[in-house]
Amino acid sequence: MKPSAGPTWRPVWLLAAPHRLGFFMAALMMATCSLWWAALLVMRALNIPPSGAVPVSSAHALLMSLGFMPFFFAGFLFTAGPKWLGLPEVNARQLLPALSLMLAGWMTVLAGLHFQALFASAGLAMVASGWTQLSLRFLKLLRQSRMQDRVHPMLAAVACGIGVVTLWTAAMALTLDSDLILRTATQFGLWTFVATVFAVVSHRMIPFFSASAIPMLDVWRPMWLLWVMLGMLWLEGALSATELLWWPLPASVRWAQVAFELPSALLMLWLAVRWGLVQSLKIRLLAMLHGGFAWLGISFALNAISHTLMALTAGELSLGLAPLHAMTMGYLGCTLFAMATRVSSGHGGRTLAADNTAWALYWVLQTAVLLRVIAALWPAQGTLFTLGAIAAWTLATFGWAIRYGRWFGRPRLDGRPG
Repeated sequence: MKPSAGPTWRPVWLLAAPHRLGFFMAALMMATCSLWWAALLVMRALNIPPSGAVPVSSAHALLMSLGFMPFFFAGFLFTAGPKWLGLPEVNARQLLPALSLMLAGWMTVLAGLHFQALFASAGLAMVASGWTQLSLRFLKLLRQSRMQDRVHPMLAAVACGIGVVTLWTAAMALTLDSDLILRTATQFGLWTFVATVFAVVSHRMIPFFSASAIPMLDVWRPMWLLWVMLGMLWLEGALSATELLWWPLPASVRWAQVAFELPSALLMLWLAVRWGLVQSLKIRLLAMLHGGFAWLGISFALNAISHTLMALTAGELSLGLAPLHAMTMGYLGCTLFAMATRVSSGHGGRTLAADNTAWALYWVLQTAVLLRVIAALWPAQGTLFTLGAIAAWTLATFGWAIRYGRWFGRPRLDGRPG
C-alpha cells in the first residue's frame, strides 16, 4: 500500500526508499554515538572515571568506525547500486528486518560496553548477522546484473564482505575479552571495509559530479587510479594493524612507511586538484565533496611526517592521532556529509544544492576536524581542543540528523514516489 501524501512526519515514509530507511537509522546511530562520546570526554575532563567492561579507547574506535557507517552504506548502495547494475529499484521493506536487527544490536552493544562484555558481544553478533544479510542481498544484485561494467559495485561488495568478517571477529573478541583482537579487527575494518567503500564511491562519483556541474572538467577516472587508491588504503590498514602486534616498529619499517606515504599524499593532493578542487569552490555542494576528499591526501602527509619523527627518535616523537582523525573525521566524515546531503536532496525532490543550513553544518564539521587535529598536535592543550572538537562534531551530527531525519519521514516535494 502506497503511503498517502501529506506534510506530517510518518514512519511509513521511511519505507518509501532504501536511502530513507538506511539514512534515518544511520543518523540516529551517528547522533547517539556522538552524544555518548561527548559525555565520556566531559567525564574524563572532570576526572570522573566511567564504568566500562571494555577499554574506552577501543569502544570509541569500534563505535565511531562501524557504528553508523554501514547504515549509510546500506542506504546508498541499495539506492545507487541498482542504477549502476541496470536493475529495478529495491523495496526498502526488504531491508527493514536486517537494518532493525543491526540497530537493536548496536543499542545492546552500547549498554554492554559499560556493564558486561558478553552482553556487548551478543549485540555485536546481532549487528554482524544483519550486515551479513544485507551484504548477501547486495551480492545477489551483483550476480543478477548483466551490465558489462560492474567493477565499482563488485569492489563495494568485496568491501562489504570484509565488513562481515570484521564484525564477526569483533564480536568474537568481545566474547574472548581480547582487547588486542578487538582493536586489530577495528583497524582492519576501518581501512579495508569503510575506507574502501569511500574510495570506490569517490572514484566513481566525484569526477562525474564535477564534470556534470562544471563543463570545463572531464570525467577522468582511469581504473589504474582506483587500484592505486585501494592499494594505498589496504597497505596503510595492514601497517596500522601491524603496529598493534609489533611495537615499537624498527626504524627501517618506519622509513618504509614514509617511502610509501609521502608519494601517496602527493598523489592524492594532486588528484584533488585534478578532479576540480579549485573550480568546485563556486558550487557549495560540490565544494563539500571536494573538501572532504582533500583530507585523504592531508592524512597521508601527516602520517609521513609522523613516521619520519618516529624513525628519527626511536618512536618517542610523533603526531599522535592527528593523521588518523584527518582520515576518519576529515575524509570519511566530511565526504559522508556531502554524499548523504546530495542523495537526501536529490531523492527528496528538492533542489540539488547545499542551502545555508547544509553549508553551515558542513563547516561546523570541518571545524571539528581541525580542532581534533590541533588537539593531537598540541598535547599541552589537548583536552581543551578535544572538547571543542566533540562539541562541534555533536552539533553537526545532531543538526544533520534532525534536519534530514525530518525529510525522510515526509513525501517528496515534487510528488514523485521514492
